[in-house]
Amino acid sequence: MVFLHTNSVISTMIDREKKTIDINKILYSKMGNKAHLVPSFFVTWLKKIIHEDEVNRFLWESRNKKGTEWLEACVHYLDMTLQVDGIENLPAKDDGRLYTFVSNHPLGGADGVALGSIIGRHYDSRFRYLVNDLLMNLPGLAPLCIPINTTGKKGRDFPTMIETAFQSNNHILMFPAGLCSRKIKGEIHDIPWKKTFISKSIEYRRDVVPIHFGGQNSDRFYRIANICKALQLKFNLAMIFLVDEMYRNVHKTFRVSIGKPIPWQTFGKSKTPKEWAGFVENEVYKL
Repeated sequence: MVFLHTNSVISTMIDREKKTIDINKILYSKMGNKAHLVPSFFVTWLKKIIHEDEVNRFLWESRNKKGTEWLEACVHYLDMTLQVDGIENLPAKDDGRLYTFVSNHPLGGADGVALGSIIGRHYDSRFRYLVNDLLMNLPGLAPLCIPINTTGKKGRDFPTMIETAFQSNNHILMFPAGLCSRKIKGEIHDIPWKKTFISKSIEYRRDVVPIHFGGQNSDRFYRIANICKALQLKFNLAMIFLVDEMYRNVHKTFRVSIGKPIPWQTFGKSKTPKEWAGFVENEVYKL
């Protein structure tokens, strides 16, 4: 059995020249002549689980769209119906201030697309995601992304990229958990949120806008995620299934709840940044 590092595989799934996903090229780029040792049934399964043909077709049909327009095309393609509560809580786009938008991450992909389409439309695309750097390979999404990688050699650039994001003249959209939600004690919930958005929002005086996205993946996804955790696997095997989970969630209605902005001055010394992150996380799940 051949094991491949998940991020390494997915990060090369998008062929920059042709802008298509090609599993065969990925295997040969990573394994060279040993690629032929990978069982054909496994290659066929991998192509199916990442929906190679369907995704390539969409990428080709949307090749002339960028940024918010591309996100809206994704929402239309996935036939997502978004019921937005609290849209009035979004600060005015012309108030001269910058904000940090934070949300739970139940779907691991489609939720980010949906929230980006809402915020992008409201703020005329003047926002940026902090995302795994592999998503920079999606041409339509890349203009809205600031790549973040916390592992390996690229992890050394993490603090610099965070500074770049918050120093910019753009609003920031973050998923502080850093991973798709898991099933914890029978409930779909993020893993504990990281404190970065608190410390940087204080430093750059950005109020924090909490958002809750209602939705969940299949039981299969959570079983795989829990098995990976139990086995202490170093790579995120569950990530391979996220595209398939996205297709399982087509034609559905999702509730998006936007809370009132939390002033950055709220995050005083009565709690640590980590504790404040937990506070905001709890507020999100109350929406």
